[in-house]
Amino acid sequence: MLCIYLTTTEPQFNLAAEEYFLKHKQEDCFMLWRNGPSIIVGKHQNTQAEINTKYVKDNNINVVRRLTGGGAVFHDLGNLNFTFIKTGGEYKQLIDFRKYTRPILDVLQKLDINAHFHGRNDLVIDGKKFSGNAEHVFKNRILHHGTLLFSSEMADLSAALKVDPLKFKDKAVKSVRSRVTNISEHLSQKMDVLEFKDLIMAHIVEMYPDAQAYELTADDIEKINEIRKERYDKWEWNFGQSPKYNLRKLAKTSGGFVEFDMNVENGIIREAKIFGDFFNHDDPQILADALKGQPHDYEAVKEKLSAFNIDDFVKNTSLEELLDVIF
Repeated sequence: MLCIYLTTTEPQFNLAAEEYFLKHKQEDCFMLWRNGPSIIVGKHQNTQAEINTKYVKDNNINVVRRLTGGGAVFHDLGNLNFTFIKTGGEYKQLIDFRKYTRPILDVLQKLDINAHFHGRNDLVIDGKKFSGNAEHVFKNRILHHGTLLFSSEMADLSAALKVDPLKFKDKAVKSVRSRVTNISEHLSQKMDVLEFKDLIMAHIVEMYPDAQAYELTADDIEKINEIRKERYDKWEWNFGQSPKYNLRKLAKTSGGFVEFDMNVENGIIREAKIFGDFFNHDDPQILADALKGQPHDYEAVKEKLSAFNIDDFVKNTSLEELLDVIF
């Protein structure tokens, strides 16, 4: 088994590395990796419904879709991620959440932390979640990965994923908002996330007789970057992959209440309407119609609406206020 610690903290690269070792290598792998501030969205989720757009934009948080299903998660450098990639038999034989989380529980028990498997795919301490897990099968190979909240900034986690639950109506999988905890809060002795990483890697090496340390080669990095460019860097994957959804939001601006109603498909605005108790000089539906065919993306919508004097359509309302209604 190849044992790899990915030193980059760019989520696009790390997720591309998982795909590379899953689809283009034959060896079994175990990887540990961290991301800078980012939201990692499940394969079947509506990205816009999972994120606090303004907070994400203001704090330069990466938003990237992964190959596996499940809910959206917030990553920062206090969160450690682990990945198993193994070759096996048929689909039903490959899926095994308990098997791949057992080594993590073993390490925590050595640290006198009473952690256990809970529900469908979570690890908890005293009823509080510190790890969510997901799996993806490619041919006869399984990718299992999970988060390990060690010393994450909980305020950032909460703010980045905070969104009005009534804002979207769709068939996408909704992230379950659970009570969470950091592993570091339960340690009897101080330890940082990198020391914790070393403990886990040492345990894996002890578990698997064929375990061997592996560093990415120049060829590996080149091929990973190709996958990154083709998938994880693209708006079409991270946002456009979202299922069809309807957004309807009412918000108060300086000019009065404004309501936007939009139908979005494959990340593209197909239909939009604007309502409210505001005053206007020109027909505000002109603004809504201008958005048809545009990506439901903050910068794209901002650029389109920048061509208009918003005050002519929604009196005493700025472009920024209108964008807050749309997002």
